[in-house]
Amino acid sequence: NGVFFFFPFSRYITCTEYTHFYGGKKLIEHSFCSLSLQPFEYPMCTSEGVVFDLMSIVPWIKKFGTNPISGEVCSFLTIPYHCPVLYTVFTNNSHIVANRVTGNVFSHEAVEQLNIKTKNYKDLLTDEPFTRQDIITLQDPTHLDKFNVSDFFHVKNNMKVLDPDEEKAKQDPAYHLKSTNLETRETLAELYKEYKGDELLASTMKEPEAKKTDKLNAAHYSTGRVSASFTSTAMAPATTHEADAIAEDAVRYQYVKKKGYVRLHTNKGDLNLELHCDKVPKAGENFIKLCKKAYYDGTVFHRSIRNFMIQGGDPTGTGTGGESFWGKPFADEFKPNLSHTGRGVLSMANSGPNTNKSQFFITFRSCTYLDRKHTVFGRVVGGFGTLTAMENVESDPKTDRPKVRAPALLHCDTSPCPREEPQRAGKRGWVLKACLVDTLARYPTASHT
Repeated sequence: NGVFFFFPFSRYITCTEYTHFYGGKKLIEHSFCSLSLQPFEYPMCTSEGVVFDLMSIVPWIKKFGTNPISGEVCSFLTIPYHCPVLYTVFTNNSHIVANRVTGNVFSHEAVEQLNIKTKNYKDLLTDEPFTRQDIITLQDPTHLDKFNVSDFFHVKNNMKVLDPDEEKAKQDPAYHLKSTNLETRETLAELYKEYKGDELLASTMKEPEAKKTDKLNAAHYSTGRVSASFTSTAMAPATTHEADAIAEDAVRYQYVKKKGYVRLHTNKGDLNLELHCDKVPKAGENFIKLCKKAYYDGTVFHRSIRNFMIQGGDPTGTGTGGESFWGKPFADEFKPNLSHTGRGVLSMANSGPNTNKSQFFITFRSCTYLDRKHTVFGRVVGGFGTLTAMENVESDPKTDRPKVRAPALLHCDTSPCPREEPQRAGKRGWVLKACLVDTLARYPTASHT
């Protein structure tokens, strides 16, 4: 009825064609370069019949000197687009062969009829003699395995020849803009003219350094960079999943399963403290190591409020000094089963969230309103008489500083840090019952025997 249908030609294949008709392999056409995977303009072939474009293979040979498909040394022949004898145009279904001696390319039909069957092994154009072993098959429609892109040597090893001019052009931000209008070009020109660069912005755009992982700190989950780079245009693409590194503190403290013990010798008597190193290991380690280095020796309790608490741990005695063992503040450690309940609770003093240093305080009564504001890391298990004597010292109502003979910390005796000896049994060393510690506090001479 005068109706015509137009079926456009496509170089792409459908999923069904890929799965069923091509054996599930990604094949390349005979008119494509096996290196650039693009249509060739100046075709060349190897002795194995692999076709390359002259403009693509020359830079490769200069850099690697091998066959991009097999990785071996090779030689090349020039290829025409049609058979010079039968004048048939080569297509994807053509059986194409080449003469190794002369470099001429023919259709297999011409060579078979005029050379093989007649046993006349002379070139059909130059009449030069050759042998049957000199016939190179460039394309055989019944054997297309050599066109499987996934088997190519340069594809497997991700080898590329970079164009210096193109790499230099990519440094220009305008390289990635395909088309811009006049207003955009003027805006960009003005921006490049005035913008001098922001070092702070540039530093934030740098990729974070990858944390080194080993069998101790490797997590069972990945860093998430693959999924993040897939959805973000600001991140460099990542294709390899890497195990994330567990936090250093989590690795260091995972084997701490016991308490720590410290005896404070003050001018009012001794205080025996039990530290919850198994629950708040960071604060426990900080306190024990400061005691071991005699950081608290000779310091005074600079703040005392009757029926509330007494505070110390500041070498300057002003209430504003002191540093942690690591020289910087450390984070709070709040546990639901550790509360400011009862008399003799040992807790960290701070100036806000995650600002723990060296100062600490001991409560005279319950102060549950301090929960989740200050880290509870121990309790008094012996020497409550000493604690009462410290509470009875009169303080200035304006500054809360003790007036006469302020309580002072003379010396500290510590147990081994649980983090340093996590494997020691609970019945050995310094793990003492509260009653025994209290007995040693009441009879100082017994502690030396």
